[in-house]
Amino acid sequence: MHFVILAALASVALAAPGSSEREAPILRDDRIREDDGRYNFEVETGNGISISQSGSPGEETGAINKAGQYSYTAPDGTRVEMKFVANENGFQPESSLLPVAPEFPHPIPQFVLDQIAFAAEQDARRARGDLTSSEERYL
Repeated sequence: MHFVILAALASVALAAPGSSEREAPILRDDRIREDDGRYNFEVETGNGISISQSGSPGEETGAINKAGQYSYTAPDGTRVEMKFVANENGFQPESSLLPVAPEFPHPIPQFVLDQIAFAAEQDARRARGDLTSSEERYL
């Protein structure tokens, strides 16, 4: 029985990923911090991860405006690259991998344009007081 437990533990230990798969050497780590709140850093690792970011105090008290980029290789082999700005307008990422809303698939049909024109004409007639009481009732 002890042998079975020992064999099971040994097989789990051998199947677990080694520490070399989770650790990567740091190839570059440059950091600059100024007294006025500005900063800049760049980090690059041996497994292809890189990040660079700079920041400076913003207009609002306590806010820091940031800009930077990072990249890495996803588990499926896809290279992920992201650029970003974060400021008083929020976080604004840019990447070819981010989803985008589809464009309108076709032109607006003529009957829809006609209905919009009809509604605009009725609004104009109402503003001039040209609608009869029966027409006004249906609007």
